[in-house]
Amino acid sequence: MNKGKALILGLCCCLLWISACGAVGNGSAPVESGIPPLTERPGVTPLAPEALPALKTGQIIYVPVYSEVYDANQARTLQLAATLSFRNTDLSRVIVIETIDYYDSGGQKIRSYLNQPLALAPLASLAVVVEREDRAGGVGANFIVEWRADQSVSPPIAEAVMIGTASQQGLSWASPGRVVRERRASESSK
Repeated sequence: MNKGKALILGLCCCLLWISACGAVGNGSAPVESGIPPLTERPGVTPLAPEALPALKTGQIIYVPVYSEVYDANQARTLQLAATLSFRNTDLSRVIVIETIDYYDSGGQKIRSYLNQPLALAPLASLAVVVEREDRAGGVGANFIVEWRADQSVSPPIAEAVMIGTASQQGLSWASPGRVVRERRASESSK
């Protein structure tokens, strides 16, 4: 093969590679990941608001999310992908997730991830992803997760897992949720 044909073949391969990288996601359009919506995940059953079970126990959980962190100084930040993981730890009882809201550094709600309550089967889990390119939350982003059950249950686990790369350095860690309020049957229903 002569040099001209090899150069053209090399350029074609580079263009194919670049276009394939662009198809993975550049933040401008959703990536077709094959991941079903929250309401269609295994172990999850959507509930109509009027079908919400009576409140016997529940919690409001604050989960810090570090989707953007300072790098060398306050003028430079590094974006990370963040996954909220919510896990029903009860071996036999369903819990209901009422709220998954995402807040920015100033405490303003950016978005709600639920349009309706979701019943989460025993030992099932649910994940919500804040994509790396999503800078709306800033360095002090957080989730508020509100759940309930109509009987005593093992408390769920709520945590955020952050992951990212810079140059050849990889970063990852988990951030546990903190219960900010216990909910009991004496509260008025939502």
